[in-house]
Amino acid sequence: MKITGIDTWLVAIPLRGAFRNAHAVKSVQRSRIHIARPDEGLVGAGNVDPSPGYSEATAEAIQAVIREQLEPALKGQDPFNVRSALLRMDAVAPGAFYAQAAVEMALIDLSGKALGVPAHRLLGGPVRETIRLNGWIGIEDPETAAATAREFWRRGYRSTKVKVGGGVEADRDRVAAVRAAVPDMEVRVDGNEGYDVEAAIRLARAIAPYRIALLEQPVPRNDLAGLARVRRAIDIPLMADEAIEGPETLLAVIRLEAADIVKVKVMKQGGLLRCLQALDMAAAAGISCVIGHGFGLALNTLAELHVAAVGSNVIDGCECVGPTKLTGDVVGQPVVMETGSVAVPMMPGLGAELDDRALRHWDVTRVATSP
Repeated sequence: MKITGIDTWLVAIPLRGAFRNAHAVKSVQRSRIHIARPDEGLVGAGNVDPSPGYSEATAEAIQAVIREQLEPALKGQDPFNVRSALLRMDAVAPGAFYAQAAVEMALIDLSGKALGVPAHRLLGGPVRETIRLNGWIGIEDPETAAATAREFWRRGYRSTKVKVGGGVEADRDRVAAVRAAVPDMEVRVDGNEGYDVEAAIRLARAIAPYRIALLEQPVPRNDLAGLARVRRAIDIPLMADEAIEGPETLLAVIRLEAADIVKVKVMKQGGLLRCLQALDMAAAAGISCVIGHGFGLALNTLAELHVAAVGSNVIDGCECVGPTKLTGDVVGQPVVMETGSVAVPMMPGLGAELDDRALRHWDVTRVATSP
């Protein structure tokens, strides 16, 4: 079997309402769907979900890399030799993690379907049967944030994150309202780069009385020294997120002792195999990990669930809960996340099949490569 081409789709799916964080107000998810097309009929699919302000790559740039660099490098190659494909992609597009992740995801999906095994078996096998999920609360007024937290608790979620970045006092009041609404829930606070070092320290001290599980990326991603300064000055565990993209940045965070916890995402690491590599790097440094991109479509979400299933240092409360925020998807088997936990996927490959009708419905533009 040989790779004959890669089909690329751009879809735009509205969210269930607007979602605000320190980067932007978001009401629609624009995602790239990629289909690896071998010469014997079987196909594999993957998707990546960049977000404005957060992601280093745009949907348009991802498409260009795949069409102009990755597809020519992979045509005629064995679709089951994923590590060889990664080396080829590195050679022609080093650092293009989003584009590489989309293609690698599709190859993993293809391999699992051909062998009749779920993707986590290709990663070494799961260490858990159930994955607990983490809720998301945007930058909302305290009353709305509290109501959202209570609804998550009612549905079975036992942890949630609260977005901040609108000012220390306003953020403190939102966090306080959530803690009062759900006294027994684990509460995480996510700054999305919204503060400088001094303000981040003030924020951490202001919210410390509310039993915060972690403070996520309060300062800009490129200020690793500043992130380390915040960590040394506060009592809340500090998590790096935007700062982590590819192995070099993770290694830099480890060397600077800039975080107690790191968040890793399949699309930012360049695929499932390299996301698992990031988990192992963090484990060697004694660092726990959170998994998840919060606006992912089903395929990206399933990819992260497979990685979470095999990661021994992955913290409960995975944040790959994009399907809970979307009004639609492109697969025939929706990922159900209404109760705060999901079973580890057991279907072959990633665990879902593209729905051609849904794909056409949400399609913005389609680029199909020639065989």
